[in-house]
Amino acid sequence: MHYDSLLGVLAIMIALSAGGAAATDSKYPDLKGQWERMGTAGFDPAQPSGRRQQPPLTAEYRAIWDAHLAEEASGSQTYNPMARCIPTGMPRMMVAYQPLEFIVTPDLTYIQFAFLREVRRIYTDGRGWPGTIVPTYSGYSIGKWIDSRGNGRYDVLAVETRGLRGPRILESSGIPLHYDNQTVFHERITLDHADANVLHDEITIIDHAFTHPWTVIRSYHRLSHPTWIEDVCAENNNYVFIGRDSYFLSPDGYLMPTRKDQPPPDLRNFERAEK
Repeated sequence: MHYDSLLGVLAIMIALSAGGAAATDSKYPDLKGQWERMGTAGFDPAQPSGRRQQPPLTAEYRAIWDAHLAEEASGSQTYNPMARCIPTGMPRMMVAYQPLEFIVTPDLTYIQFAFLREVRRIYTDGRGWPGTIVPTYSGYSIGKWIDSRGNGRYDVLAVETRGLRGPRILESSGIPLHYDNQTVFHERITLDHADANVLHDEITIIDHAFTHPWTVIRSYHRLSHPTWIEDVCAENNNYVFIGRDSYFLSPDGYLMPTRKDQPPPDLRNFERAEK
């Protein structure tokens, strides 16, 4: 994961030196700065995380979500890829657990995430869909800049994302996406017309785990003079996964249970100390 992140950063640096300056002209919106999420960490920021999210799940996948909610309530996190330092992927990465950075070039828009060092690439060079897509957590995104007001300036980035790799959930309560990973996302990313320091991302999810497409609007507030931090998930992750159980590493280095009456892990392959 660290190697991929380094490659992502190098790609951004090359893009900026080669053509990034062209995207700062009057034709493109100014997305510079640091973007912090507005609203809750639930996938629908207008609602708290958990049952009040009301995703349009099928009966099969609502049962899966119920199991995730029960596990969360018990203190376990085996359903949550992020607890294992696995990338959040699309669309959960747009929850912005830490601030986002947008880097706009004429052919490619990057979204850099401090959290888990994820990098998202949105191609805006007019390409079509490739015959084969190698699945990734962030997916393959093709975008198009739109001048919706006819004033000679782009104000909307319309994006479609496919080619997802699982496992993926939408937020910490474990709202599932279908295991077939055939999800398609449509987005419209635009600055607020009344406040250029507010950015909106209208996200529509089309997924076989849903009875119909689900649309939410996530919003972000700009910090013009930000302080960027480094986040290394493995350095701060105190979860320990053994088989299908999750445990917690205490500050003094001991394995601790995450739920009441949780049995210790199987030690059959370890030698027991003589009493």
